Amino acid sequence: MDFRSHRVVDLAAQVRAGEISARELTQAALDRIDRLDGEVNAFVAVDGERALAEAADVDRRLAAGGVSGLLAGIPLAVKDLEDAAGYPTRYGSMLSSTDPVAGDSVLVARLRAAGCVVVGKTTTPEYGHKGVTESPLSGVTRNPWNLERSPAGSSGGSAAALAAGMVPLATGSDGGGSIRLPSAVCGLSGIKTTQGRVSNGGPNAPGSGLLSVKGPMARVIDDVAFALDVAVGPHPTDPFSLPRSGAPWYEGLASVRLPGSVCWSPTLGFADVDTEIAEICQKAVEQLAATGTDVHVVDDIWTSDPVTPWLALWTTARARTQGHLLGMPEYDQIDKSLRAQIEWGLGVSGVDVARSVDAVHELSLNLDAAFEMAPLLLTPVTAGQTPAVGHQGTINGREVQGWVGFTYGFNMTRNPAGTVNVGFTDDGMPVGLQVVGRQRDDMAVLRALAALEELYGTDHRAPFGAE
Repeated sequence: MDFRSHRVVDLAAQVRAGEISARELTQAALDRIDRLDGEVNAFVAVDGERALAEAADVDRRLAAGGVSGLLAGIPLAVKDLEDAAGYPTRYGSMLSSTDPVAGDSVLVARLRAAGCVVVGKTTTPEYGHKGVTESPLSGVTRNPWNLERSPAGSSGGSAAALAAGMVPLATGSDGGGSIRLPSAVCGLSGIKTTQGRVSNGGPNAPGSGLLSVKGPMARVIDDVAFALDVAVGPHPTDPFSLPRSGAPWYEGLASVRLPGSVCWSPTLGFADVDTEIAEICQKAVEQLAATGTDVHVVDDIWTSDPVTPWLALWTTARARTQGHLLGMPEYDQIDKSLRAQIEWGLGVSGVDVARSVDAVHELSLNLDAAFEMAPLLLTPVTAGQTPAVGHQGTINGREVQGWVGFTYGFNMTRNPAGTVNVGFTDDGMPVGLQVVGRQRDDMAVLRALAALEELYGTDHRAPFGAE
């Protein structure tokens, strides 16, 4: 079974109706992982015996008339920054424990309670610290659209597993673009919800502090919304979590239409953008305008790159976690680029962090001025081309870290932001358009993404993994 040909919503309904068993779906996922993952390397751990036992339990409960949940029998891959009972959480690091954890994260627990079957853990760069998925623990993960390219990061293992049709649903997290970037370059629709919609509660504080967002990932936004209806909601251990609001999000996508007006910002006011990426996104916006949507060009939203205040928040979180290892023998086992972030973070002062919080206010104030013109903002997702394995992305042939410049600012402002595929580069790599909504207006972003999926007709299959 190629899960790219099946919707999560439909598969769960078939399991509940007895048309297919949870065990059959789980075995199909395990078979596909076994056949394909040797070349993609999306999984760092798979436990087929445990997964089949979980699936058999779902089938038993169904046969007994028990409540199985909205996601009955759906095979789930869990990003290895997140706890899943029975698996170690390794964080892409050689220094992490090999002991299985006893319990699920809040997100995984909610998905499992709804009937999901965990089949394994997906790869991530060490502690999710960069925009390409490679780590000392698991090596290089490859993009199913081209095995010589990266699936971006840090949720690259989850995105690659979805793009190759190994699983229909996965978890991701986003502290600077780590759901949106992999979704964009792997041809998926995805969303970073408003911080707090999906709780970061549990025994451990979130890895990237107030920047952290968790959530489900899938190929199309309907399936993401369906899983989000299970995942969202407050948790008593997360003081920043938000209450559920309004009707179920999936139901709100039953009838969608294109937005009446949007703002379009080709550079956000500061970004250097690859010419081909810019042209593809510009054509997509022109296609939207041709349907009657009013497009307001607003390219002076932020006068400077928010990377410096974002880095102060990000690198202090890295220093908090691994800074005590500096000067110890174990330190050399940490990814070199993560070591640079740890050392940067150790030099950040409390005043610097306070100034970053001030920057959050200023960024939000300037962004809100754009929302006075239209309720949604469109930008490219990436400033550059998809990275080759072992490299950063490129802008007009030049390898630069700034290829990710469109995403992290919205982790600071906490606005919901998603991606939809709007075309392909000449060498066949997907290109994403970012959709940003007003504070806490996740539903507007989901509706726009669903409508844009229909407009652009981007339900494509990566070449690798085709039956």
